[in-house]
Amino acid sequence: MIHPSAIVDPDARLADDVEVGPFTVIGPQVEIGAGSRIGPHVVIKGPTQLGRRTRIFQFASVGEDCQDKKYAGEPTRLEMGDDNIIREGATLHRGTVQDRGVTTIGSRNLFMAYTHVGHDCVIGDDCILANQVTLGGHVWIGDSVILGGLVAIHQFCHVGEHAMCGGGSIVTKDVPAYLMVNGHPAQAHGLNLVGLKRRGFSREVLHALTDAYRIVYRQGLTLEQALDRLDAKETRPKEVDTFMASLRASTRGITR
Repeated sequence: MIHPSAIVDPDARLADDVEVGPFTVIGPQVEIGAGSRIGPHVVIKGPTQLGRRTRIFQFASVGEDCQDKKYAGEPTRLEMGDDNIIREGATLHRGTVQDRGVTTIGSRNLFMAYTHVGHDCVIGDDCILANQVTLGGHVWIGDSVILGGLVAIHQFCHVGEHAMCGGGSIVTKDVPAYLMVNGHPAQAHGLNLVGLKRRGFSREVLHALTDAYRIVYRQGLTLEQALDRLDAKETRPKEVDTFMASLRASTRGITR
């Protein structure tokens, strides 16, 4: 299961059925869950924990020291859930002590070729990062987010769940949940309706989210005024509450 040319540190902990390809290097304090397949010419540095059925393709670098100039060799971590796919040339870095000390990635995510996940990022479940997506440090990505090819996200930005950033977008502000944004700099272009329909959101929920979007983005209100108007609604689905929570959580201002 481990190719003779691979180098696996004795301090690494691999499940019995993990496959390791030729010329791959796995360092100390690396844990890899059952059913995982590590391709050729991969470098994994610890402390790093990879969940079950992880698939890593050639030339990826996982768990390397971050590129923050303040980093001075402190022990930091990268933690990933199950069923993640990391394609060729991707780079995923550990955290820094200036933040949480850990880069955290959920389950069932796809990192296409040459994507970069910077230090201290938090990524949810079921996300797709297309080719050459770049996340600066401290970026938070919610569940079921899609980032098109060549998207760049500024450090400390948040992208809410079920949002989509079109290819080539430069994101410098927070993206609320459920939105579609695009451009340089990124601007809001409505809800991610195609994605929401594919994921089974009901017509009633889509109607309520569309109404909430119009109040925030199309009626010339300040964000506080828009949130007050949404709060005044006696009944609303929980998805609208999620949308409102992502607006209130913004620290960099929302993408308009």
